[in-house]
Amino acid sequence: MNRILVLYDSKTGNVARMAALVAEGAATIGATEVRLRSIDEAQPADVVWCDGLAVGSPTNMGILSWRMKRFWDETMGPHWMELDGKVACAFSSAGGWGGGMELACQSILTVLMNFGFLVFGVTDYAGKKMTLHYGAVAAKEPREAETQEACRILGRRLAEWTAVTAHGRKEEHPLRKSIPRLAPQ
Repeated sequence: MNRILVLYDSKTGNVARMAALVAEGAATIGATEVRLRSIDEAQPADVVWCDGLAVGSPTNMGILSWRMKRFWDETMGPHWMELDGKVACAFSSAGGWGGGMELACQSILTVLMNFGFLVFGVTDYAGKKMTLHYGAVAAKEPREAETQEACRILGRRLAEWTAVTAHGRKEEHPLRKSIPRLAPQ
């Protein structure tokens, strides 16, 4: 069974909505169990349990939120070296386009790499002008169809990579599947 955790911090509810869409995308891959946890309810056991992790945070001055950083520093710090080889990705929302969401995703990925996670970006386009190379990003609430699809793609890709790397399910490899892909414009 593929085990995916979608962990998020959300100040206004925007990242929480993104997290639900990421979880929805992950659940499209067969034999996958998805847990959705806010930073307030997450326990170290949730992170240790998962094979794949999607971490979402509001963009805070171009980086992850202090609450998310504190979770990794204080709550997960004692579990360092227990997480090597798990697959992870990031997503973030800011007050507007150009608000630093991709930088926030990179700061999340940096924290995860320090814990031994294998992190990835996605080459797929979620729409004509929507990429998610560093993770799924949104300006405020994920209202636009392309932004929602980016979140779903991120979750699906996390579940696919986790199925391949943690469970040897090569048939789930994204390049072996016939998924319609949008070409860069």
